[in-house]
Amino acid sequence: MSGSHAARASGAGRRPRSATAATEHPRADDVEGPADDVAGDVNPDDDVANLDERWHTADFASSLTSLADRSVAAYLSDIRLFAEWVERLAMQGPADVTRVAVRRYVANLTTRQYARRSIARKVAALRRYFAWALRRGLAPVDPTLGVQISAGAGRLPRVLGDRDLESLFAPADPDEPEWRHRRDLAICEILYGSGLRVSEVCGLRLDDLDLNGGALRVWGKGSKQRRVPLGQPAVAATSEWLALRHEVVPTDLGDLVFGNERGHQLTPRDVRRILDRRCATPTHPHALRHTFATHLLDGGADLRAVQEMLGHSDVSTTQRYTHVSRERLLSAYRDAHPRA
Repeated sequence: MSGSHAARASGAGRRPRSATAATEHPRADDVEGPADDVAGDVNPDDDVANLDERWHTADFASSLTSLADRSVAAYLSDIRLFAEWVERLAMQGPADVTRVAVRRYVANLTTRQYARRSIARKVAALRRYFAWALRRGLAPVDPTLGVQISAGAGRLPRVLGDRDLESLFAPADPDEPEWRHRRDLAICEILYGSGLRVSEVCGLRLDDLDLNGGALRVWGKGSKQRRVPLGQPAVAATSEWLALRHEVVPTDLGDLVFGNERGHQLTPRDVRRILDRRCATPTHPHALRHTFATHLLDGGADLRAVQEMLGHSDVSTTQRYTHVSRERLLSAYRDAHPRA
């Protein structure tokens, strides 16, 4: 990592957002009967409104106050798919569900070759639902207790190389409109220099910026607010963008920092297009966040400090970057040391 890239990384509540995960497939002899039927196949005769009433899905959704709309929709989708499947076993509501039924459902998902992470997410949704149902007196027991699913090791985060970073922060193309270059550069500087999620960048407002203090106020998942450093390159790029912001962001968008070419609020898809234009290789916005964290740890930053800057509620989420950092160090050692 070059010195300029390290400087950007080490420069380092209004919008709610959040999620969960789960841990070992059931053994075959733990599952009664065949894992028949396709989990997720919708019975065309089923009345969705009646199913929602039997399973109290609207009340459950109302309890998910800390989650974003997309996360709530994902939970409801997982619960409805489970309910449709388990009603074929003559279980007409949460009070009827047994642990064996949950295990059969998991076995069915496995047979259908769902990815382990997808199964883990669906079981995590069931855990949350039945914990809520138990508190509300809608279920006598929690049938997900003892049902452990491994989400697997997962892929290690991709870290951008110097060539990618250099292309992201390259000088303006003479054919590119000045406002677009300034906006795109500010977005890239904030994503990499402060490690924000793409949704957090899209939702930034003018009063979240403290350019004099070199900091940002960020509203992350679960409506949690945090203050993160804003490096000097990002401060300079943001200041230059703000000087032309009025040419792109109409007054009806209020105090949003960024807008797109159509005069609407910037979206994650817009950011993806920006990176596609600027980066030497195809890059997802989250890769800049991964790179921010890895470069900080490469430079000796404290794990807890990185956790706080990223807005992770659990330090174990941040720890995966230590593995990436170690792998990079080992790779450099093997490439450079004569006795490696």
